Amino acid sequence: MIFGGIILGIFVLIWVNIDLGSVEASERQPIEYSHRAHIQIGIQCLFCHTEATRSSIAGIPSVEKCMGCHAYIATEGEAVQALVGYWERGEPIPWNRVNNQPDFVYFSHQPHMGVGMNCETCHGNVAEMEDAKAVTRMDMGWCLDCHEHQEPHKIARLVDCLICHK
Repeated sequence: MIFGGIILGIFVLIWVNIDLGSVEASERQPIEYSHRAHIQIGIQCLFCHTEATRSSIAGIPSVEKCMGCHAYIATEGEAVQALVGYWERGEPIPWNRVNNQPDFVYFSHQPHMGVGMNCETCHGNVAEMEDAKAVTRMDMGWCLDCHEHQEPHKIARLVDCLICHK
C-alpha cells in the first residue's frame, strides 16, 4: 500500500513537470512566417511538411525548400531577407517547435494521415494563423479520448501501452 502510494506520487510529480513543448505566446520564431499567407495562395501543408505521409514526424522545411520558391517569388521583405541570410550562411533556421511530445512518447503522423485525417484535426485551423500555435494540450488523455471515439475500422484502439510509449 505504501509502495503503491510512493509510485503514484512519483508518477504525479513526473507528470506535472513534463514539458509538452508548446511554444509560449511570448516565444518568437527566428523568422516571421505566416501560414495564412502561404495557404491562401494554394500551398498545402504537405508541400512543406513532406515527411508526414511517410515518417513518424511531419518535418520542418529546410532553408533549401523555402529558397526553392523565394529565390524567384516574393523575394523582397524583411522575413525573406532573413531567410536569404540563413541560406547564404549555410545555416538551418532554428525554428522553435510548436507541438512536441516527451521523449518517452512515440507518435507517428504516418498512420494518422493514412486513414485520411487532416492536419486541422490536431493542429487547428492553421490556414487562419499568422503565427503557428498549439491549439490543444496533446497529452495522453487527449489522444485516448480521440481514439476512443473513432470508428473501430478507421483507427486503432489504444489498448497496448507500447503503441505510444517507448
